[in-house]
Amino acid sequence: MKKIITILAVIAMFGFQACEGPEGPPGPAGQDGLLAEVYEVTKVNFDATNNYNPIIPLVPAILPSDMVLVYRLSGSTNGNDIWTALPDTYFLSDGTRDFGFNFDFSINDVALYLEAKNLAGVSTNFRLNQIFRIVIIPGYVTGNTSKKVSKSNFSDYNAVVEKYNITESQVKKIDIQ
Repeated sequence: MKKIITILAVIAMFGFQACEGPEGPPGPAGQDGLLAEVYEVTKVNFDATNNYNPIIPLVPAILPSDMVLVYRLSGSTNGNDIWTALPDTYFLSDGTRDFGFNFDFSINDVALYLEAKNLAGVSTNFRLNQIFRIVIIPGYVTGNTSKKVSKSNFSDYNAVVEKYNITESQVKKIDIQ
């Protein structure tokens, strides 16, 4: 009896392998490798006309699960830009807080904030013609890349763009003026 069951199982295996049917429909189209995007926003002014709170529209809107990182161009060294992650705080020589940059976001926009007790008193070098980079990382890829970046390295713009394979030519320009 055991031999008959074994022989039938072997015959069935060969029989199922020989079956052929029509080819199924093609699967849905996949993503074109887009993992993250970077937008550069120039000529950003923090002044009374925008209540020291410029709003950057996101077109198209992002998904609620997406992560948004914002960096401010704070200078350059040896020809390389220095991008500082927000929030960023500046202190007086006595150690007290002078002012800072911060942001929040929704699916439709990114709001930048200049925070200080005396907003008009913040140097125009920090208030006018600022440049920001907004990095949008889809929620489905935040932990799914071959290059690992710890959360503490999200403060390093260069580590983030390297992790998500973003080149300078892929940075999209936005002018809010």
